[in-house]
Amino acid sequence: MDAEEYVEAVLALVERIPPGRVMSYGAVADALADVSGRASARRIGTIMARYGGGVPWHRVVAADGRLPPGNEVRARKRHAEDGTPMRGHKVDMRAATWHPS
Repeated sequence: MDAEEYVEAVLALVERIPPGRVMSYGAVADALADVSGRASARRIGTIMARYGGGVPWHRVVAADGRLPPGNEVRARKRHAEDGTPMRGHKVDMRAATWHPS
C-alpha cells in the first residue's frame, strides 16, 4: 500500500465510525497495520490534520479522550450533536470506543 492508498484507507475507516463513538489515533493505526504495514498514531494525526475535513474528524481522539488539538471547541460541539459520552472535556473512552469489525 503506497502513501496515497494509506491516506484513503484511513479516511475510509474514519467515515465508518458511528455517531457517538470514537477511535484513538493509535487504534486507527492498529486497525490498518496488517494491510498497510504501518502503525503510527502520529501519522494518523497528520493525515487527519491534512485530509480529514471531509470525514467525521472529531471522532478520532487521543487515547485518553482528549479532543483534536486546536479544534477542541468545534469537536466538543460535534460530540454533543452526536451524543458522544463525555467526562468533563474529554471523551469517555470506556463508553465511546468503537472497534471496526
